[in-house]
Amino acid sequence: MASGGHNNLNAKLVLLGDMGAGKSSLVIRFVKGQFLEFQESTIGAAFFSSTLAVNNATVKFEIWDTAGQERYHSLAPMYYRGAAAAIIVYDITSSDSFARAKKWVQELQKQGNPNMVMALAGNKADLEDRRKVTAEEARLYAEENGLFFMETSAKTAVNVNDIFYEIAKRLPRAQPAQNPAGMVLVDRPAEGTRATSCCT
Repeated sequence: MASGGHNNLNAKLVLLGDMGAGKSSLVIRFVKGQFLEFQESTIGAAFFSSTLAVNNATVKFEIWDTAGQERYHSLAPMYYRGAAAAIIVYDITSSDSFARAKKWVQELQKQGNPNMVMALAGNKADLEDRRKVTAEEARLYAEENGLFFMETSAKTAVNVNDIFYEIAKRLPRAQPAQNPAGMVLVDRPAEGTRATSCCT
């Protein structure tokens, strides 16, 4: 969830998508300004944080970069539970990657935070000559499902900062107090009961 004081906001953000879509590359480009040609596969999840100044507020993102391999799928709810935002990443050169991104969107719509800000990122925009998913197809899908859409390139840095800034702008500023247990416990005696002593 997003939480914070008057002008400071802490927001948990999760990246989801198929293996090889470029989730880690996007985060490393955003947080460190670097691009590694051969990025190791993420095991489980990796954690990063980054702070942005947006609309007279400071937003500190707590970023969870999840593994894309199918064997780690069952761990994903641990990372997206309570997230204020999600970036669902697909590779524009892979129709399968786009299909998998749609499955992530469906899962978040069913099980994620209902107020979650969701972005669809068509990554590897620098590989235009190998494109399999049109920007129009992805934009239409995003609009129909309440996401905003950008094509990004971790390699050239196109739209990488922009997608994080856009999420920061869209985060709700006033979050109601959250009760993570889902239950309200009140410490008061029930009506009509008398104090009794044990063992009388």
